[in-house]
Amino acid sequence: MAGLDRALTGVVAWIGANLLIDTVRITLPATDDPVFNPDTGELDYPDDQVLYEGDGAVQGSSAQELSATPGALTPWVQETTSRYRLLTPLDAPIPPKDAIVTVVAVHDPTRTGLLGRSWTCQDPGRAGTVEVVRITPLDQNQAPTAGGAP
Repeated sequence: MAGLDRALTGVVAWIGANLLIDTVRITLPATDDPVFNPDTGELDYPDDQVLYEGDGAVQGSSAQELSATPGALTPWVQETTSRYRLLTPLDAPIPPKDAIVTVVAVHDPTRTGLLGRSWTCQDPGRAGTVEVVRITPLDQNQAPTAGGAP
């Protein structure tokens, strides 16, 4: 396999130069309790832990599968599941399940459709015996409704 890995070095470089051209951020949501700030009279929430910020790409899956799941307490469907995938370099950390992914900068200022959205990692980044890019399955988080409720 060492020979194949050496042969794929050019592919890895090409992917880095041509596909991983936006800036993505992977964070773990804070789990600590908020702390009361007596100066402001409000709760201070702990910061999320940034696991990675760097080159990457978010793409819709080739199947563009949309499935819907009813809520546990409602007889109707409230939310759809949108399948995406995160591409990151092999030297980036493997995103854990439930990490949050955002696109913080795009290579082309006319392609801002991914800015302001977030995704949840459905599983840890995929791994294989021969890799040229890390692929992590994502589910897009539903945007809040106009009234502010999710």
